[in-house]
Amino acid sequence: MRTFEISRDTSETKINLELNIDGKGKSEIDSGIGFFDHMLTAMTKHGLFDLKVKCDGDLEVDQHHTVEDIGIALGQAFREALGTKEGITRYATVTSPMDEALATVALDISNRSFLVYNVEGLKDKVGNFDTELVEEFFQAFASNSGITLHINLAYGRNSHHIIEAIFKGFGRALDQATLKNARIEGIPSTKGVL
Repeated sequence: MRTFEISRDTSETKINLELNIDGKGKSEIDSGIGFFDHMLTAMTKHGLFDLKVKCDGDLEVDQHHTVEDIGIALGQAFREALGTKEGITRYATVTSPMDEALATVALDISNRSFLVYNVEGLKDKVGNFDTELVEEFFQAFASNSGITLHINLAYGRNSHHIIEAIFKGFGRALDQATLKNARIEGIPSTKGVL
């Protein structure tokens, strides 16, 4: 089983996170931010990995440290749980509708961290969640996982739907890219290393 547990303890957040890439979509998420918990739960469910997150963050300041630090911890957990990356599919592109919204997530488990984020038109908040933190989460994840990640919104009006389409697609893309393929021998790279 490709699993990893991580604890991250700073002056701003205290995080305990457990990841099982080869899971069944089970989650126990408590970030202290309801909408963000909802998005991580949807990501986990559709990505078919198991995820536990407990975060005590400085929400009296704002939500930034909590969201970013969970992105850091989750990125590190994925990098470590993948191990040598032998036999993985490596690439995935998923387009997900959520009512009127349509978003595409493409990724490459390349050991080259990069984020392209083309999402326009979000309202400032969904409930009490600061929507600018969606990009911060994915930047933190990409930087710490060694994954190249492209997120493109084709269209959408409802900010909740847009963000949910992104997180569900992200989960599905991670699932597809981390799948083992019996036809792939060794590391899926002409360089022989990722």
